[in-house]
Amino acid sequence: MPEVAQRAQAPSAVPADEVMAGNLMACSTGAALNRKLVEMESNFVTPQFSKDNFRKFCLVKHDINFGPIECSVFLCFLQTLISVKMLEKIGEFNMEKVIEDFEAMTSDAERIQKETLKKILEQNRSAEYLQLVGLGGRTDPESFKRFVPLVTHKDLEPYIQRIADGDSSPVLTGKPITTISLSSGTTQGRSKFVPFNDELMENTMQIYQTSFAFRNREFPIGNGKALQFIYGSKQFQTKGGLAAGTATTNVYRCSKFKETMKAMQTPCCSPDELVSSTFAHSIVQAFRTFELLWEELCADIRDGTLSSRITVPSIRAAMSKLLKPNPELADSVYRKCLGLSNWYGLIPALFPNAKYIYGVMTGSMEPYVNKLRHYAVDLPLLSADYGSSEGWIAANVNPKVPSEMTTYVVLPNIGYFEFIPIRDGNEFMPVGLTEVKIGEEYEVVVTNFAGLYRYRLGDVVKVMGFHNSTPELKFVCRSNLLLNINIDKNTEKDLQISVEEAAKLLAAEKLEVVDFSSHVDLSTDPGHYVIFWELSGEASQEVLSECCNCLDKSFVDAGYMSSRKDLLLTSSRPQDVLALTTARCCKSYVAM
Repeated sequence: MPEVAQRAQAPSAVPADEVMAGNLMACSTGAALNRKLVEMESNFVTPQFSKDNFRKFCLVKHDINFGPIECSVFLCFLQTLISVKMLEKIGEFNMEKVIEDFEAMTSDAERIQKETLKKILEQNRSAEYLQLVGLGGRTDPESFKRFVPLVTHKDLEPYIQRIADGDSSPVLTGKPITTISLSSGTTQGRSKFVPFNDELMENTMQIYQTSFAFRNREFPIGNGKALQFIYGSKQFQTKGGLAAGTATTNVYRCSKFKETMKAMQTPCCSPDELVSSTFAHSIVQAFRTFELLWEELCADIRDGTLSSRITVPSIRAAMSKLLKPNPELADSVYRKCLGLSNWYGLIPALFPNAKYIYGVMTGSMEPYVNKLRHYAVDLPLLSADYGSSEGWIAANVNPKVPSEMTTYVVLPNIGYFEFIPIRDGNEFMPVGLTEVKIGEEYEVVVTNFAGLYRYRLGDVVKVMGFHNSTPELKFVCRSNLLLNINIDKNTEKDLQISVEEAAKLLAAEKLEVVDFSSHVDLSTDPGHYVIFWELSGEASQEVLSECCNCLDKSFVDAGYMSSRKDLLLTSSRPQDVLALTTARCCKSYVAM
């Protein structure tokens, strides 16, 4: 047997590209095979298997005649090589291919939605929940809507709790759930459990890749790095031994996350071209901390040591491998910081090659955008994608739009989506993804691959337009996050506007609102709103009283104004207005 045939160990045949395999099968002699290999060798070369190595390993001399057995064995070897090449391509990030697939998918959203629902229901056909509601193996949208009720987390909580407690039977899904996410909401004072599985992880990576492809087309990055502020909490085990953590923690701990970030040229380390975090708040908080500790950080860089305030052994061990004395860098950072006025332009000063800043900047993150602009100056602020602990919904494919005008395009293959119309405070029957109307507001209903069926997400969105045949959504508010006592209904946005208006009164004392929160106090009759403020420093009682009055007057909801007029809500109470500084956070509040 010729040498090349002896090297091929006759591996089991792996299906290869039909054209490629067909061309090779037509070669019955060494000379013919050689000519075809030379013609096609570029298809076989991989980063791990260079062109030179390919020729050395595979080249067959013209005077060697292959018999049928030798050609068959050699073909098996080449099919394996083709398989390796194909697998490597899976790990590569092809921006144009991602965009092409997205455009094709959103151009036929109705069909894709039906296929996605069918796939979800077929995978979970054996689920106890679907059997109990009487679906009976049906996979069409009409039967699904007829048999499966609209639900909230409260309705599914008993099933999810069984899973968390160790029930490995097909409760909500055909395959066992092995991971639990903690939602940001609470049930009876504790975080809500939400199922998390491999399909949701794949959806996450698809969303990341889709939005990155559109971002990179508008703001191309080369071989730079991304500074990502990743905050992952510790996972714990549920009573049944399942890993549980926040949705972002579950994502960050998955190997697919690192692989995807690497493929998209955004490894998580010191930045050359990109600064990002999941939420705008995280970026702002990181640079607020830098304001307080920058001199200490410069000292650590200069000496190559880590501050004693860092006490976690694993962090100290990791940083000790990275830190080396670097007086030049320390001096450079020190000079740049001294040259800034009130930290304006901090990010481009530290990272002059940065092209944009990326994170969720809509909804409850909007209050942090102004501070982020203060740090970023002219750097574009790009809002991240739209999702929740229950799963992803849509991607930002228009990155050049200002963050406050961001819309999100629904990906029709990552779940089955319905929308409950909301008009004049009334709810109507849900409509499908392609049936929504521009200008209307809806509550989002999700059916996903992890066992949530017709799940009311609680998000209110407005349809701003269509991208091909799938809607572009603007996040409006959480339907259950309303300040409400009587007939008053003030949303997150209403509260944000009122706080921003009242905060203008702090400017004269060179103070700002670092953060805020709120709740309804019904301990007195009539009740009142309590607005918690965290300030950057101490403010006088007089200024805080003025802020309190301004907050009261800035709520323009008709129900609120009517209730105040009819004394169904109490007036502002200046005597309860206390300074809330960062150092005394949660020890006092602004009440009204």
